[in-house]
Amino acid sequence: MPKIKNLSNACKESLSPNGPISEEALERVRALLAVWSVLGGLAKGWEHKLGMFKLDADSGGRQVAIVGKHAEVHELGIADDVQAFTGRLDYEIRPLDVGLDNEAQIARNWSSSSRQPNGRRGRNGANQFASPIKYLHIHECESFSMGIFCMPPCSVIPLHNHPGMTVLSKLLYGKLHVESYDWIDIADPVDQLQARPAKVVRDCEMSAPQTTILYPNRGGNIHTFRAITPCALFDVLSPPYSAEDGRHCSYFRKSPLKEPPVVLPSEIDSSEVVWLEELEDHQPPEGFVVARGLYKGPVIRR
Repeated sequence: MPKIKNLSNACKESLSPNGPISEEALERVRALLAVWSVLGGLAKGWEHKLGMFKLDADSGGRQVAIVGKHAEVHELGIADDVQAFTGRLDYEIRPLDVGLDNEAQIARNWSSSSRQPNGRRGRNGANQFASPIKYLHIHECESFSMGIFCMPPCSVIPLHNHPGMTVLSKLLYGKLHVESYDWIDIADPVDQLQARPAKVVRDCEMSAPQTTILYPNRGGNIHTFRAITPCALFDVLSPPYSAEDGRHCSYFRKSPLKEPPVVLPSEIDSSEVVWLEELEDHQPPEGFVVARGLYKGPVIRR
């Protein structure tokens, strides 16, 4: 069975119109989406011993984890976990599984001096006819949606939120910069369109095949992405956006506000706070365009 269908089946069993049915169910979906993040979890706490950690095959053709050039993971006492990990390798979603193998190869060979195939260099070095961001729709039902954002270099998905939603994201190929925020609870409510305080959750680069999970009220529910290289971001949203159910996608901008109009909780570090203003009528910033792309992977039937 195609890997994307395995993932879809796991989503159908684990996700509901109200989101994940449990943390355990969410973990099952995450493990299928990105097995390599499981390896990161296994390695946690062993950093001083692991060094270079990679998968290899022993003389019997079995997959084993090798530390450096000699020591095997058995010696570190986590062989059972690694065995479970290697058993999932055949299920991890990769570019080939969603029809993006050629695009991933182009991204691997990309350099900052590369020209866009449908553009030319201007005097300032910018592409005069840059490729648009493309969205490849894979599947949507009342419990979840799946799709891929294909981003050309320097393109930006502006600050936006995911109200009442859990989102699993995997970078299939390439590199991008992510900024994400969560709202800070304050005693005095403010107008939705006025500046509101948010705490920085992430402000860093993300490289394939990294994954993230954000929740309705934590994990960086408001985020923005800037592509550093050509990249593709695979998203699973549960439940999906729905205007009828009050799950609009709202966009935000950073406010120049310097003096906070409200008192922040004492445990909040002011250096980690930004003030965000919501744009009116759920409209994206001017110039932000996403084109519908053609999904070339296996079709998921309802």
